[in-house]
Order: sequence, then structure tokens, then C-alpha cells
Amino acid sequence: MRFEQLDALRRQPAWRLLRADHAPLVLSFLGQVFVDDNVRAISAAELESRLDDELYALNERLGEGTFPKSPAAYLNDWAAPESGWLRKYYPPDSDEVHYDATPAVEKALAWVKSIQDRSFVGTESRLNTVFELLRQMAFGTENDPQVRLAELQRRRDAIDAEIEAVRRGRFEVLEPAAQRDRYQQFVSTARELLADFREVEANFRQLDRDLRAQIATWSGAKGQLLDELLGNRNSIADSDQGRSFQAFYDFLLSHDRQVEFAELLAKVQVLDAVDADPRMRRIHHDWLAAGSRTQATVRLLSEQLRRFLDDQVWLENRRVMDILRSIESNALRVKDIRDPQLEVEIDATAPEVVLPMERPLYRPVDKAPLVSTGIVEAAEEVDADLLFEQVFVDPARLVDGVCAALRARGQIGLTELLERNPLEQGLAELVTYLSLADPGFAVVFDEHTRERVQWRDADGNSRQAEIPRVTFTRSDSTEETTMIAPTEDLR
Repeated sequence: MRFEQLDALRRQPAWRLLRADHAPLVLSFLGQVFVDDNVRAISAAELESRLDDELYALNERLGEGTFPKSPAAYLNDWAAPESGWLRKYYPPDSDEVHYDATPAVEKALAWVKSIQDRSFVGTESRLNTVFELLRQMAFGTENDPQVRLAELQRRRDAIDAEIEAVRRGRFEVLEPAAQRDRYQQFVSTARELLADFREVEANFRQLDRDLRAQIATWSGAKGQLLDELLGNRNSIADSDQGRSFQAFYDFLLSHDRQVEFAELLAKVQVLDAVDADPRMRRIHHDWLAAGSRTQATVRLLSEQLRRFLDDQVWLENRRVMDILRSIESNALRVKDIRDPQLEVEIDATAPEVVLPMERPLYRPVDKAPLVSTGIVEAAEEVDADLLFEQVFVDPARLVDGVCAALRARGQIGLTELLERNPLEQGLAELVTYLSLADPGFAVVFDEHTRERVQWRDADGNSRQAEIPRVTFTRSDSTEETTMIAPTEDLR
């Protein structure tokens, strides 16, 4: 690579991240939250809470003042244009700020992992992959039917010879080294493929911004603009990257392919020769989740682009059009200029319009007369101590415990969760567990399997209850669940 190319790459967000003073903090925290857990969107409040815990632990271990800023300040720095490691945005139909990692984080993480020492470096499987790719390209572009028939005949002869050898009991089994070689390449390719989804989504957004910039700075006739942009309504989805992604997504959604992939993955994960990666057990579910989000982004950008173009077509007021284009052109020209005088804070993302006729008219309040005659003093005595013996179970505390347990795994049973966090408020807390509801997880009841839950009451007596098997699963799971009323069969 030439000097000019490397100098330009040095200004990219991924390189800036590697040069940052707190690069280990940024890579470890963002990698754990967004890459390891495959999170594509997280609210600002939750991300600040998790970063606060991380900063507290690091300051306790490394010394007070190692990371002096607040979590919100760090997140704002990482999302600033001069950093570009987080994307800060408002999701549709939401007024709460959300964050998502940019492709620069995954690129920096991939480079850092690549410089680590590896105890085993396989080459055979990659050589086989290279040969297979060359064979597909060479014969996939061949126009001569005779050449294609000759290649197919050669492959059929090789398969027939292999079938005959197997019938005679002569076949080779992959050695442990070959198994580790191929598994290492599978894990690397699977993780790279998952990382590519975030970059594909970012490229779609950049394509949308380029189209909008072209519309905003267009100075020719309106008909020429429509001929150029509306000749194909799906400008984003029909790009080269959009067609490639759609082909992969259709391939991944094939039911036969999903079943075959799940069966092959289950067999490979239990091989004795490979050190199985736990995350690979549900990597195809992570692909589906990331692909669905990218697909939704493409659909949303296409709809927004069409609405944007419709506004340009139907606005007939020449004066308004000139003002809007002037504002957009000036904004695009000064968007990269960092000047405090050009920065303006707004109170909200949308104006609040209140029409005069929407205000209700004054209504006099009816005053109820208070009659205190005829009140006599009660003769019975009431024990007021019973008012202080009421038990209140905080569902938010139980939800936090379930979410914390599900961060490291896809599901957890209620009995296992209670072994970690024993019941403190007896039956009332158990019933609250059974009635939990949260967008982050789902509750699955198995009526065919019974479990016993034990605890001790305030007097130290042992209590137990027989309940159906209860399992908490993360909401990103694609498995079907059957919800049953939790307290109908509690004994």
C-alpha cells in the first residue's frame, strides 16, 4: 500500500480507536455488550448503567481516578463525529436515545484478536476452500456445454469411486488435527459473517445519505431528477450490496437449509477433537436476528427515501423550495466544520402543537358538603400492628436478577435461579416470579414436568411448593414458546 492510502486510513474510526488513550476500555466494554451478546440496539439508560458498573470495578482494581469521567460523558465522547465508535439515534416511534456500535469497533476487535498468539494454525481447510472457490468461478462462467458436461462427468466418476470404496469398507476419517483445522476456519468465518451484517447496514445508511445529498444539491430540472432516481424505486435494495445481501438472506431463510445446518452443527459441537465454542451453538439464530434487523433497515430507508422524493415532487411553492434547498445545501457544506457557533441545542425532536380550540372550557368543581354530625366513637379495638406486617415484593428487583442471569446464556430455569438467589419473602416472592413480564425475556411453563421449590419462612420453618417447570428465555430466541397461566397449578 502507498503512503497516501495508509495516511487516509489512519483517519478512519477503526484506526483512531486503536490509537485512543482508553482503547482497552472501549474495546473490552463495547465488544462485550455489542459483539459478544450480538446486541444491535440498546437504550442509553441501560448502556450507562452497565458502563457505570464497569468503571466502578476498574477504578476499584486500578485505583481511584483511573477513569474519572461519568458514564454519560464517555458515551458522548465515543459517539462524537471525531470518534465514530457508537451510533446515537432515536428509533422509530420512540423518544429515548439508543446506541449501536459502528463497524469500526468490530474491525478493531478483529485486528486485535488477529495479533494474539495461536497454539494451532490450520492451512489445509483454507487451501481446500481456495480450490473450491476457483472451481466455482471457473466453471460458473463457462459458456461451453461440452466443458460443463465434462466437469460434471468427472465429479460423478469421483463420487461413484468414493461410494464403491465405502461399500468395500475403505474410507478415511478426518484426523483430530484436520478436525481442529476445519473447526477453526468455521468459527472464524461465522464470526466474520456476523460482523459483516453491521457493516452492510452501515453501507446502506451511507447510500441513503448519498442519495439524499444528491437530491438536496440538485440544481437541474425536476424531471431529470425523477428520471435518475425514480427509474428504480428500490434504489437501496437493488444496489449490488443489496442484491448480494438479499440472496444470502433468502438462502438463510430456507427451511431445509436451517434443518441441515442445525443437524450438522449439533454433530460438530460434540466432537472430542475440537474445543467447541459455546456461542457457535446458536450462531444461525444470531445470523437470522442480525439479518432481520438489516432487512428492516433497508425497508425503512427505502420507505423514507420514497417519502422524501414524494415531498420534492408535490411541493409546488417555488419560494419554499428555494429556502429548503438552500438550508440543506448549507447544512451539507458545514456538516464537517467543528465550530461552537454553529452548534444549536433544541428542546425536543418535534414541535408540540396545541390549538386554541383543543383547550377545555372552564368547569366549576362541585363542592360536596362535609357533614360531621351523628359521628360516634367506635367501641371495638383494632390492632394497628397488622398494618405493618404487609409484605411487598418488588418485581423490578426480580426482573433485574433474571436479566443478569440471561446475559451469559440463552435460558435459565427457575429452580436454578432460586439456587443463586434464594427466596427472601416466601410464597409471595415465588408467585411474583411466576407472574413476571418484561420485553427482555419470555416465561415458558412445562405442565408435564413438576419441580419442588423450598424456602424458610420468617419463623425458620421449612416450606415447599410443587410447581410446573418454569424457564426464562431471552426474547431474541426464535424457538416457539407456549404461555400458560402461572398460578393455576401451584400447590
